[in-house]
Amino acid sequence: MRHTDLTGLLVVVGVLTAATVLGWWWRRRDGRIRPVVADDRPVDSNSEPASSALAALGVRPGAVTLVQFSSDFCAPCRATRRLLTDIEGRVDGIHVVEIDAERHLDEVRELAIWRTPTVLVVDTEARIVQRVSGVPDRDELITALRPLLAGAAR
Repeated sequence: MRHTDLTGLLVVVGVLTAATVLGWWWRRRDGRIRPVVADDRPVDSNSEPASSALAALGVRPGAVTLVQFSSDFCAPCRATRRLLTDIEGRVDGIHVVEIDAERHLDEVRELAIWRTPTVLVVDTEARIVQRVSGVPDRDELITALRPLLAGAAR
C-alpha cells in the first residue's frame, strides 16, 4: 500500500468516526428535557430579557405553560404540536402556546432558540425552568411537569 492510499484511508476512517460520535451525541440529546437555571424575577420584570420575550409572546404568570417554537416546514414540529395538545387536554393546569419562530425572530434570539421544535417549560411564576430541543418523550415530559403542577396547587 502506498503512503497516499494510507493517508486517504485514515482520513475516511477519521471522518466516519467523527460522524458516528456526532450522530450518537445528537440522538442522545434530541428530545431530552434539560433544566434551565431560573432567576427569581416574574415575567413583569423589565430587567430580565427572557421575561420580556415571554411577555411579548403572551406568557403570563399563573399557569404552567409549554411554549413551542415551530416553523412551517418542520415535520417534527407537527408531531410535537400533537403531543403538547394531547398533554394539555389530559393534564389539568397546563397551557400550550405555539410560536412561529420565523415571525418572532427577536424573541427567538433572546431566548436562544437554535432549532425547531424547541419547547420551553415555564412555571407558574413565568420563569423558564426546562427546555427540550426536538420532539419530547411524552412520559418524560409529564413526569417533569408533575412537580410544577404540585407547586401550582398550593
